[in-house]
Amino acid sequence: MTGPEAVGFIGLGQMGLPMATRLAGWPGGLVVYDARPQAMAPLADMGASVAASVAEVARAAGIVSVMVRDDDQVRQVVTEAAAAAGARDSPLIVAIHSTIAPGTARALAAECEPAGTVVVDAPVSGGFMGAHDGRLAVMFGGSRAAYDRCREPFARWADLVMYMGPAGAGTRAKLARNLLHFAAFTAAAEAQRLAEAAGLDLRKLAKVVRHSDAVTGGAGSIMLRTTTAPLDAQDPLRPILEHVRALGEKDLSLALQLGRELGVDLPMARYALENFGTGLGLPAGEDGQ
Repeated sequence: MTGPEAVGFIGLGQMGLPMATRLAGWPGGLVVYDARPQAMAPLADMGASVAASVAEVARAAGIVSVMVRDDDQVRQVVTEAAAAAGARDSPLIVAIHSTIAPGTARALAAECEPAGTVVVDAPVSGGFMGAHDGRLAVMFGGSRAAYDRCREPFARWADLVMYMGPAGAGTRAKLARNLLHFAAFTAAAEAQRLAEAAGLDLRKLAKVVRHSDAVTGGAGSIMLRTTTAPLDAQDPLRPILEHVRALGEKDLSLALQLGRELGVDLPMARYALENFGTGLGLPAGEDGQ
């Protein structure tokens, strides 16, 4: 390949449009498609080629990003793109950015491989603001060769493109990441109930949470290990995590005490206290028993 290949983008919704917008001016050219013509108009104004179909995108581009709603739409788009790809020097790469079921990308990759189309799953994390600012994180599942071809165009709208493993690994990583995300939202709701019962200003508390998470890294700051197995007695992380366990169990116990005083049920806090030590690879401490 003598220069950057053309990239395509299918699905210009809340996430897809800002992602594709950051590809405007891509040296190899950008071709876009959405079922809604009005969604393509802003990109046409920026110089992108507007396609009339999924097949037209697949014939024009070497890498096609797909950001559509659900598994059914993903299957339809990928199947149409693979059927239209035709013979070429380098295989068409279809990158699925949608969050889908764990087996969908792996099945589509297997189905499309005989025809010469490479399907990868590359879901993203960071939400609309990350897409708008070009600060998304990508969890890439596919071959290393496909990863190498995708890194440069993806870097236009993401500042972290992480290789996770073969096709399907990206989606599995996204589901694990979102488990943490939405479980944390549930914990936030529980914390707000406690704070409200204690007569606190919830907006001020929220400002404190956002500030301190920006400093500490939030839940990700404790994800230090390569395994969830129990910590060896000689592991250099053990003193650090024992300190974390002591702090966490003490503060959870105090929060539960406050909840009892105020008549607020805190089921997530109880579960956290019971499982905090083992989650760090340690036995429960005195406060967690």
